[in-house]
Amino acid sequence: MMDAEYDVIVIGGGPAGSTAAALLAEYGHKVLLLERETMPRYHIGESLIPYTWFTLNRLGLLDKMQQSANPKKYSVQFVSIAGKVSQPFYFFQTIKHECAVTWQVLRSDFDVMLLDNAREKGAEVRQGVTVRDVLMEGSRVVGVRADLKDGARGTEIRAKVVVDASGRDSLLSRKFNWKDRDPDLNKIAIWSYFKGSARAPGVDEGATTVAYIPDKGWFWHVPLPDDIVSVGVVAEPAYLYRETRDPNEIFAREVRDCVWIHDRVKQGEQVEPVRVTGEFSYYSRQIGGDGFCLAGDAYSFLDPLFSSGVFLALKSGEMAADAIHAGLETGDVSAHHFDEYLEQQQQAVASFRSLVRAFYDLTFSFREFLDEYPHLHGAIVDTLVGNVFNDLTPLYEALSTFSQREARAEITTTTA
Repeated sequence: MMDAEYDVIVIGGGPAGSTAAALLAEYGHKVLLLERETMPRYHIGESLIPYTWFTLNRLGLLDKMQQSANPKKYSVQFVSIAGKVSQPFYFFQTIKHECAVTWQVLRSDFDVMLLDNAREKGAEVRQGVTVRDVLMEGSRVVGVRADLKDGARGTEIRAKVVVDASGRDSLLSRKFNWKDRDPDLNKIAIWSYFKGSARAPGVDEGATTVAYIPDKGWFWHVPLPDDIVSVGVVAEPAYLYRETRDPNEIFAREVRDCVWIHDRVKQGEQVEPVRVTGEFSYYSRQIGGDGFCLAGDAYSFLDPLFSSGVFLALKSGEMAADAIHAGLETGDVSAHHFDEYLEQQQQAVASFRSLVRAFYDLTFSFREFLDEYPHLHGAIVDTLVGNVFNDLTPLYEALSTFSQREARAEITTTTA
């Protein structure tokens, strides 16, 4: 039986929710985590960037990660439309820290590890529970209304604070009409899995590869445990749906047309169905209110180009836990208490978004940009690895100035 009241209820047992629940329980708070599905369950988002190390270290999970079968990821490499492979970007060349080696993870296993960790630290974890709504007293959230696994519907459970980590369902962002799509990043993804796809040898075996395709799109190639590779294409709907809306036909066509990807997967066997998802990029205008806050994908999701999703989920879960703990200690968990948390998350998302938008700008060249702004190389590296909670304003301003100038030059050339 669940108790009638808790210090904190966390909605969702993904990386953000499990992290928040684990750390709040470790602080000594009475925490209830409610997960709609029963773990393990499938989820996309398999490539970790270096700065996930710090949250995993705080959670006490590094030993488990190091002992796991997850391929080690030392680098990212890029492939041109013609199939020319760049020199890999090795994290250890710029980061002199243990975090320079990260992992490619099977999310079903990774998320179970995080959920188990929350339970081991003292959070009460209930799976198969669907939260339908929150309880309100005026403008304050004071609990949830949930359908329990035993069939009890509309059960009311109260809490001093509710964390919405419901993922793309974005329970509270939708409820309060805060959720906005990113109009500049209107992409969809189509993907599947192959066993026996060719991999690079040695230190490059676990590398993430980004392979360009025409018209502002790209493929990912992410090695996973058990000789499985995750392969997916991301592009605008008009490009992918130009001939058919059948995802199997689209995926087969794009794999065939991308030289580098085709050469790798033709040696393997497709072992999973083709999957599709849209509404890649969105954000919430607010991150908290009286008695509640958002974490992970419930707050925002950014195009997966630079694998920022799991990092932002873990880090937001950590930051939400710290903000809630401070609020519970002082007795103030009103909306303004989450202002700093909002600023930090906005800054992190803006940092990644600035590079994602540059990537999709056909007039933009990272090489030319760095030729003009060589002193900003470190700022770009910081963004790519997740070091985004410092002042990167000079990078944003330079990217904006450069992109606008290149766009004007393109228009001039076209109309001349």
